[in-house]
Amino acid sequence: MRRSFVSALAATAAAAAVAFLPATVASADDAVLTYGSAGGNAVSVGDVLTSSLASGTKATLATSSNGTSGITCTGSTLSATVTDNPAAPGTATESATAQTFSGCTSNVFGVTGVRSITVNALPYTTSAASDGTVTVTPPSGGAIQTTVVLSTLLGSVTCVYQAPSLSAVSSNGDTSLTFTNQQFTKVSGSLLCTNNGYFSASYAPVVDSSVSGTPAVYTN
Repeated sequence: MRRSFVSALAATAAAAAVAFLPATVASADDAVLTYGSAGGNAVSVGDVLTSSLASGTKATLATSSNGTSGITCTGSTLSATVTDNPAAPGTATESATAQTFSGCTSNVFGVTGVRSITVNALPYTTSAASDGTVTVTPPSGGAIQTTVVLSTLLGSVTCVYQAPSLSAVSSNGDTSLTFTNQQFTKVSGSLLCTNNGYFSASYAPVVDSSVSGTPAVYTN
C-alpha cells in the first residue's frame, strides 16, 4: 500500500461536506433540526452550522478502504447554511459552503509533504434526515471534487478526485457527523496519483453559529 500517494475527500467531504444530525423520537411539532436539545428550539433557515474534528480524532485520506497508507490531517472544519427545516419526521436541507483541512502529513513512499487539500465547486446540497442519514450531493450533472497538492521526490504533484455523492451518519449522543471510507476516484493527475482515495472523519459537536452561545444541533 505504500506507493505513490493518496487522494481525498471531499467534501465534502465537501465537502464537503457538511450536514446535521440524527434521530430521537420527536413530537409532530418538532423541527428536524433543533438546537440546545433534541426537541428544543427549531434551527432557523439561514442559520450557519459549523463543526471541527471531534476531540482526539483525525481526518484520514487513505489509498484503500480501511487502509493505513495515505494522508492524515489533525485539523478540519465544516460549514453549512440551513435552507429548509421542516417538521419532524422529515429531511432538512443545507448548503455546504466550506470545508478545510490543516496539519496534514503523509506516510506514502515518495511523498515529502502535503501542500493543500481543497474542496472545489462549493456549495453542495446536504440532506439531513430524521433517521440520522446525511447525504451530500453536487448540482445536477456535476460531481463533488477535491484537489490534493503534494510535494514528492519528483516535485509538486496535483491530483483531482471526484465522487458522485457522499454519505455520513449523525448522532445525537455527541452531536457528531461521521464519514467512513467515502470513495473518490482520480479524474486527473500524474501516475503518482493513486486511482482512489477514501475519506474518513468525525466532526463534533455540530453547533449553530448564528445563535448566541453556539449551542449544539440535534436531529429529530
